[in-house]
Amino acid sequence: MDSNPGGHAPLQFDTAVPRITPATISTTQGVTCAMCQRTVPDEYYDVNGQSVCAACRSQLAQIAETPRSWGVFGLAALFGLGAAIAGAILYYAVIAITNFEIGIVAIAIGFMVGWAVRKGAAGRGGRRFQVLALVLTYWAVGLAYTPITFKQMIEDDKKQKAEAATTAPASTPDESSDLTTRDVATALAFLVGFSLALPVLVVISSLPGGLISGAIIAFGMQQAWKMTGVPTLLISGPYRIAAAPSSSA
Repeated sequence: MDSNPGGHAPLQFDTAVPRITPATISTTQGVTCAMCQRTVPDEYYDVNGQSVCAACRSQLAQIAETPRSWGVFGLAALFGLGAAIAGAILYYAVIAITNFEIGIVAIAIGFMVGWAVRKGAAGRGGRRFQVLALVLTYWAVGLAYTPITFKQMIEDDKKQKAEAATTAPASTPDESSDLTTRDVATALAFLVGFSLALPVLVVISSLPGGLISGAIIAFGMQQAWKMTGVPTLLISGPYRIAAAPSSSA
């Protein structure tokens, strides 16, 4: 989550921090803005237990708003898609190298997708970005399982053909196998649908151990959801800073 515009000091957005009510504090020195570190001489705002100036308060309030532009959403989707594909490659590589399904990688995918979606949304979030990150994380896990499943299907098909060849006469090859654009589009649609179904199929086919994999996938999706949410801001103020008392002669 990019909640630190301009490289200023970060603020706590996840939870409200209890503190003394600013209205009860009297100071003659002014307060220091927690973001820009400038001294505020007249009035300030309280944001999640931190004192900020009016300009930084406006920046934070803008971050807490969900972008409505489809251009921003498209860029976030593009960033998230790239992270999902990279995460799927990582997951597949781990399985191919170790011959084990290390489900913890699914949590890493959730982090990658959540970070990328938020980066594409210029550090902002919202429900539409949460749903996007959730779907992309789930799809990335299915995409990682796809080449493994296809490999197994090809091996099974070769075995069946080898068994059939010993009992059936050889057939003439089909020469009308030119691929058309429609065939490619159908194959891609099938691939996407198949990869979306795979996580559920893998979990069900490996029960009861599959429940652990399902829980880890859910944790990864939860991570992506959390990272792309709107930050919780409790803003109050403005609060006036007490003037210095006049010195007696």
